[in-house]
Formats: sequence, C-alpha cells, structure tokens
Amino acid sequence: MKRKSPSTISKYLPPVTAIVVLLAVWQGMCMAGLVPSFMLPSPVQVVQALVRDFPLLLSHAGVTLLETFIGMTIGIIVGFVLAVVMDHYRILRKALYPLIVLTQTIPTVAIAPLLVLWFGYEMLPKIILIVLVVFFPVAVNLLEGYQSADKDTINLLRSMGANDGQIFRYVKFPAALGQFFAGLKIAVSYAVVSAVIAEWLGGFNGLGVYMTRVKKAYSFDKMFAVIILISALSLVLMGIVKILQKKFMPWENLNKHS
Repeated sequence: MKRKSPSTISKYLPPVTAIVVLLAVWQGMCMAGLVPSFMLPSPVQVVQALVRDFPLLLSHAGVTLLETFIGMTIGIIVGFVLAVVMDHYRILRKALYPLIVLTQTIPTVAIAPLLVLWFGYEMLPKIILIVLVVFFPVAVNLLEGYQSADKDTINLLRSMGANDGQIFRYVKFPAALGQFFAGLKIAVSYAVVSAVIAEWLGGFNGLGVYMTRVKKAYSFDKMFAVIILISALSLVLMGIVKILQKKFMPWENLNKHS
C-alpha cells in the first residue's frame, strides 16, 4: 500500500483541521443553546437535511449544472475570440478592453432581474448571466498570456517565414495556457453562484429556486444544506479544471518535480 508523502499531509492537514475545529465550535454553540436552532441549525441538522432531501437536491442541481456548462462553454468561446482579436488588432484592444472592464462593474444581482424581464423565466437569462461572468477572466488572462509571449522567439519565427497563425499556435497559445487555466478557475468559481443568483429571481427548477422555496418556509437547515452542495459543486468543477491543466500542461508537472 502506497503511503502519502509528508508534503501531501502537510498540505491538507491545516485546512482540514480548521474545518473540523469550526464545525466543533458550531455544534457546541448549538448544543449549548447560545443560538436558537431556527436561526442557526447545528451541523448535524444540516447533514440530516442534506441526506433527507438529497434526491430532490440532485434533480435541481442537474438543472443548475446544465445552465453552468452551457454558459461556461459559450463564455470560454467568447473570451477566447475576444482575446485573439484584441491581441491581433491593437486598435480593437484599445476600443474593446474598457468596455469589457465596464461590464464587470455591474453587479450580477442588478443585471439578473433585467435579464429575467427581457428573456423570461426559462434557461436563457441564466445562461446569459453566466456568459457575462465567465468571459471576462478568460479573455483578460488569455490576452495577458498572449502579450507575455517571448518576443525573441516570435521574431525568430518571423525571420524563418512563419505566419501569424503559426506564431499563435507554437508560441502565443502555449505561453497563455497557464493564464487561461488561472482565469478558468476564477470563472468556474463564479459560474455556479451566478446561475443560482439568476434562479433566485425567476425560474421553475434549479438550486436557486429550491433556496427561495425553503427560505419562505424558514427551513434554514435546508438552506445550509443547499449552500454546502453549491460549494461542493464549485470545488468539484475547480478540481476538474486542475486535472485538465495537468493534462494539457504536462511540462508544469515536470518543473515541479525537478
């Protein structure tokens, strides 16, 4: 049986210990009656609610994840195209970059009701909101990656007759992969939350709809249960991004072990 390396244990021990201590303090406060249970349910009550409503939560989570994946796919494509265009055309970079930044100054809770008003209560407004959240970190990080590509290597390829497409393929895109995955991790962490926020304001299914229903019933144990599920989904998606990063950037692993 293979033992875990000390570095792995030292990596995960502090956060696990912090979580265990936090849960113990939380449970102790609830058992001591310092906080009314209807205001702050104990961790045990939250877990019981999670187990009890797990099939229903899974059905709602399926809708939220579908919205997230569609919105993320479109957002990544939009961010990629914008980054390429802004890198290739300097005048478009000067024109578009401030507008892209401006889109991120509008709070999601402010724009979500407008999207629901314009596009109805179906899936479309949720997807649009996710696209607006996802494309920004992808576009900005990719653009920075393209701009940071080694200029000497680019000049060398140009002197050998390489065209813009070849320079992009062999120099700029590989140089931007690290930045791309960094932006994608940020996008993933916001995507699920954005979908839930949009579902709060209108919809028929999804974790946000479930939250509004249990909130009206003052079932705070179920509220905490769905919050835990949303956090878990975000962590799983970030883990998938990390796995993809290792797959598409194997040289990073070699650098770490060298």
